Amino acid sequence: MNHADTPVPNGYLRDSKGRLVPERLVKPIELLEDQTVRKIMGYADELSQQIARFKAHTFDDIGAFLSLIKEKYQAERGGSKGNMTFTSFDGTFQVKIAVADTMTFGAELQIAKTLIDECIRDWSEDSNDHVKMLVQHAFRVDKEGQVSREAIFALRRVDINDERWRRAMDAINDSIRVVGSKTYVRFYRRPDPTAAWEQVTIDLAAA
Repeated sequence: MNHADTPVPNGYLRDSKGRLVPERLVKPIELLEDQTVRKIMGYADELSQQIARFKAHTFDDIGAFLSLIKEKYQAERGGSKGNMTFTSFDGTFQVKIAVADTMTFGAELQIAKTLIDECIRDWSEDSNDHVKMLVQHAFRVDKEGQVSREAIFALRRVDINDERWRRAMDAINDSIRVVGSKTYVRFYRRPDPTAAWEQVTIDLAAA
C-alpha cells in the first residue's frame, strides 16, 4: 500500500514508518523543517515540470526547423552523430545539440593490455616513459571498476613502430562497444558578435 495515496487527517503528520502522529506531539523544530522541505519541494517539482516542458518544446522547434530544411533541400542539416549548432541572425544567441555515445569495452581490451605489457617489458628502462605513464593511467580502474575511456583513446593516438603495439591498438578498436547515446541541448549568448560565448545556465548545480 502506498502511504502517499492515503490522506492524512487534520492535526496529524505521517512519519517515515507510515504511522500517523498527532501534530501536537511533533517537536516545533521538526514541524518547521517539514514545512520548509515541503515548500522547497513544491517549487522544485514545478520547476522540474517547466524544464521538462521547455526541453520538449525545444526539440519540437528544432525538429520543425529541420523538417523545413529537409523539405527545401532534400537533406538533413547536422554534423557527425547528429551534432548541430543554430545561431541567431545577429550572431548573439546560439543553440547547440550534441549527441554523446555511451561506451563500454569488450574482452578484447584485456588482449590489448597483454600485448602492451609485452611491449613495455621489452623496451629499455629509459625509453617511452611518456607512453608507460599513459598506459598506467589508461588501465587504472576507478571506484566503479571502469578504466579511463579518454586515456584509452589517447593510447590510440600514439604511433609506435612495434607490431605488437599495432595489434594492441587494433584490439582496442575492436573492444569498443556503443551501448547507447544521449542527446544534450545547450544554450549560449554574447553581447555582440565579437565577444566570447557564455553558456546560459539551466543546470541547478552550476547556477
